[in-house]
Amino acid sequence: MRMHGSTTPITRRLAHTAAAAALTLGGAALAGPAAADEAAIHYVALGDSFAAGAGIFPERDLDTCMRSQVDYPTLVAAQLHAGTFHDATCGGATLSNLYRPQPPVTGRGAASPPQLDAVTPDTTLVTMTMGGNDIGLAGQALHCFNALPQPFGRSCTAAFTAGGGDGMGDRLTALIPTYGRALDDIHARAPRATVVVVGYPTVSPPGGCPQQPVWPADVDYLRGVLDRLNDLLRTAAARHDARYVDTAAPSVGHDMCAAPAQQWVNGLIPSFGTPSIAPLHPNALGEQAMAREVVAALG
Repeated sequence: MRMHGSTTPITRRLAHTAAAAALTLGGAALAGPAAADEAAIHYVALGDSFAAGAGIFPERDLDTCMRSQVDYPTLVAAQLHAGTFHDATCGGATLSNLYRPQPPVTGRGAASPPQLDAVTPDTTLVTMTMGGNDIGLAGQALHCFNALPQPFGRSCTAAFTAGGGDGMGDRLTALIPTYGRALDDIHARAPRATVVVVGYPTVSPPGGCPQQPVWPADVDYLRGVLDRLNDLLRTAAARHDARYVDTAAPSVGHDMCAAPAQQWVNGLIPSFGTPSIAPLHPNALGEQAMAREVVAALG
């Protein structure tokens, strides 16, 4: 189990919270099926494509959010036997989409409502994986594709840090207060809920690997950014009464350079035989692994 925060099992806290809510809403009058319903876990999942399982078939809404039927929140809900479950995750989401509608990913269909609309006073569990799109991580990483070996081509790190700046680093710094406010707003909407921030998995080993067209220095720059993002999520969770679940450590050795049967994350060029198509995103095995970590942390 890899969880940061209180060591009290969250499932026990969820049960106590739900039982207290049942008593508040009617005490002994809620005995029987009504009490059992009130004691159920009411789970809401918030997040971006890493949580939505983008590119993993079967997908339940390809046009709007690329949300998979086997994303980690769906697996968690099943394993926890949640009484209600609302999967509000959406590919491409940023923290702003907690508060405002998100246009459909493919440009077809209706916009998705603000993700926070799914969080209500009855909610007892919230998971959230978000922040990567706020700093442009996946999109910028695609610019690191380099079909030519060094010294040909151009380092994406050189482009990101031209003039002595660091665009993604600056966006990380700006994200700190925004993330804290988001967690506070979740608590305000669902005062009884346990809030769990789920981090991002390891995408590559140090230096990358020959089968992926990314220069070693660029891989290490991106690894550093991802480490800083996970550190930010861990710190925000600790400061805003949330739990942090680490998925980076357990995914070491299951990154884009692993053998296909061991890969939990796709590379820039997905390996033949991996069960999804989104570059630099978890595949079906990765979503299963993330679900295991969340359930273990809630145990």
